[in-house]
Amino acid sequence: MSNLSINQIFKTTTVHRPLLFHSVLWLLSFTVLIFVFSKGKRPVAIDFIYTVTFLLLIAIPVCLNFYWLIPKFLKKEKYIAYTFSLLIIGIIFGFLIYRYFQPLLDAIFPSYFFISFLTNNNLIIVIAIFMVSTTLLKLGEDWFYFNSNQNKLLKLKSQQFETQLSMLRSQINPHFLFNSLNVIYALALEQHNDTTKAIVQLSDILRYIIYESDTKRISLKEELSLLRNYIAFQDYRTNTPVATQVTTDIENENFHIYPMLLLPLLENSYKHGIISGETKLPIKISIKQKDNLFEFNIDNANSDTKNAIDEKHSGVGLSNLKNNLNLVYPNQHDLTINETQDIFTVNLKLTNEI
Repeated sequence: MSNLSINQIFKTTTVHRPLLFHSVLWLLSFTVLIFVFSKGKRPVAIDFIYTVTFLLLIAIPVCLNFYWLIPKFLKKEKYIAYTFSLLIIGIIFGFLIYRYFQPLLDAIFPSYFFISFLTNNNLIIVIAIFMVSTTLLKLGEDWFYFNSNQNKLLKLKSQQFETQLSMLRSQINPHFLFNSLNVIYALALEQHNDTTKAIVQLSDILRYIIYESDTKRISLKEELSLLRNYIAFQDYRTNTPVATQVTTDIENENFHIYPMLLLPLLENSYKHGIISGETKLPIKISIKQKDNLFEFNIDNANSDTKNAIDEKHSGVGLSNLKNNLNLVYPNQHDLTINETQDIFTVNLKLTNEI
């Protein structure tokens, strides 16, 4: 925000209320000048006439500054041209006021005897103060509306962000449930003895998804519990010679992570890396966490060509993972995919805010 130029401020600012702005400006100016011209005493009619007439004249260069110099030069960051033009206008109108203001008053109000309140030096000071202070006031108004617009924009982006995450979560849950029901269906067809246990295991997982994952962050301990439950659930479906291997090196179990961020990777490994009764190469998972760094590595057998993660073949789960990473961990994540003839590996690194 601090690096924004004046040009950016003007481009962002689209709201200007002339009636309100000029009412405040000239009422404030009148109050200050009537006090100055009456020298702190109770003002009389001649003081009001002198002040109002002076303000009508000084309003011309002020409005020229607002609606010509600022848009033409200051808005376009032509600072030297703006300063020079403002100085020229100040000199011209200063001369006109000095030369013709008193005669104008005497001609319009012949029944009053006006004494000039402004000497040469005082006139220069008053005009300079007017031009500079009104410029700052105009910039202040633009800055106020700029901040208002920025706050509205940030709130809108935040709402859009939350909406996107909600949509992604609503896609993940049915996606996971669909895959899980397929597992239960397969067990039921085989009349497997562990069907009821698998249903209980699935209910525990769904309880986590429905009630515990609806938050911005969750502890690493809880997320790992979900992964272990899912692995146990998948053991009812798969029949492999070697079980899934999980190694952890965690410094802080309360390290926070986005909920269900890792599950799509585990789902993908079971979906494409395990062929029941055939795959002899186990899924291997390595989880490391230290300070504000987190690393998740998973590899599985390269059982089919669907493992190549591109938008055409990635599926809902992995597509959601990449979208979530871009939303929740912008510039704080690194997702790499490596594939050989036998092994398919995914490595995810996260950096949490300190």
